[in-house]
Amino acid sequence: MALEVAIQMDPIETVSINGDSSFALALEAQKRGHRLYHYLPRHLTFRDRKVTARVAPLEVRRVQGDHFTLGPREAVDLKTMNVVLLRQDPPFDMSYITTTHVLEHIHPKTLVVNDPASVRNAPEKLFVTHFEGLMPPTLITHDPEEIKAFRDEHKDILVKPLFGNGGAGVFLIKPDDETLNSLLELFTQFYREPVIVQRYLPEVRQGDKRVILVDGKGVGAINRIPAQGEARSNMHVGGRAVQCEMTKRDHAICEAIGPELKRLGLVFVGIDVIGDFLTEINVTSPTGIQELSRFDGIDVAAMLWDAIEAKL
Repeated sequence: MALEVAIQMDPIETVSINGDSSFALALEAQKRGHRLYHYLPRHLTFRDRKVTARVAPLEVRRVQGDHFTLGPREAVDLKTMNVVLLRQDPPFDMSYITTTHVLEHIHPKTLVVNDPASVRNAPEKLFVTHFEGLMPPTLITHDPEEIKAFRDEHKDILVKPLFGNGGAGVFLIKPDDETLNSLLELFTQFYREPVIVQRYLPEVRQGDKRVILVDGKGVGAINRIPAQGEARSNMHVGGRAVQCEMTKRDHAICEAIGPELKRLGLVFVGIDVIGDFLTEINVTSPTGIQELSRFDGIDVAAMLWDAIEAKL
């Protein structure tokens, strides 16, 4: 059955056709005969308990420089859609959170992937704290004295903004680093939230693994190797994606968190694993499926659409 699919995402002209997961999902949906519509978060409107969006019919193709065609925009009731893909990139700020509140009014009659309430309640660096024995030693606080005591105990530490993304604002602080106070003052100026501090994991030099889960099941992984002289492995800051296999520990982590992800309607999830530790659970706009397809021939886009279609 052909589905009506609206994709809430970033401007289609900005996506990388060889790296963007939303583009891969759109291609697979189109291949299955589903009708696609594109809109930006700013096109979303709530009025009198009705949710509309100014959508544009969308066609996609894997042609560099000519990868899409958009039709004229028209306001439509999103309840007329079968599926809405919630795919805009973070930051996970109040603007993002507001879209989840609005989309709750149509879900689950219109299936929103991922479930908007669960996305709102599962910030990447906080959701992981609900699973015992999986994450590295972690501190979330405003208190400089707590942070200093944590560094005294664990020596090398990472200091990050709690709602950052793409590796932005991540600092490696060593025991003799005299800039910690200045850094905390800077964080206080720019962020109202506490910071998150974690023991530095030297295993990151061998890579920060992205493991993909579909409807609670681990389906494959890629590894991201940090650039020379860089403590972060995010591809936004020069990390290099390489082929890898899921380890027994990776499978164990997926088995520990998978049932809860499925229960919460988090169909498409990407987790970050360094060594034996789970560091983040990404539910807003996970990436990595095109790299996984190239490395291992694992068609995550097809798996995701199988899972979505099975829910309708």
